[in-house]
Amino acid sequence: MGLKIDMEVKQDVLCIRLSGELDHHTAEHLRDEITEAMKAHNILHIVLNLEKLSFMDSSGLGVILGRYKQIKLKKGEMVVCSISPPVKRLFEMSGLFKIVRLESSEKFALERLGVA
Repeated sequence: MGLKIDMEVKQDVLCIRLSGELDHHTAEHLRDEITEAMKAHNILHIVLNLEKLSFMDSSGLGVILGRYKQIKLKKGEMVVCSISPPVKRLFEMSGLFKIVRLESSEKFALERLGVA
């Protein structure tokens, strides 16, 4: 199936919408795309919309954790929203929700970061 990446910059927030499967085949491409977007724009926060992400493995978790660390160095925040049940379970088992906030929708995530 592969991975579809849709990115949009809203002020200092990088909105990333993923659909499909995030695994060891697609993780490096996602990492590169996010890194390029963060360099091109003055990104302080990331909103990850995972509503249409059907599968993720530990490679995907690694990419997300790596970008979280980059954002934290800038004193920013990463917010996950609209997460599908199987991916939510992986986040819960990995403990990522202890450091990454979960919001019900992209709209709420952006409002929480001061971008409406």
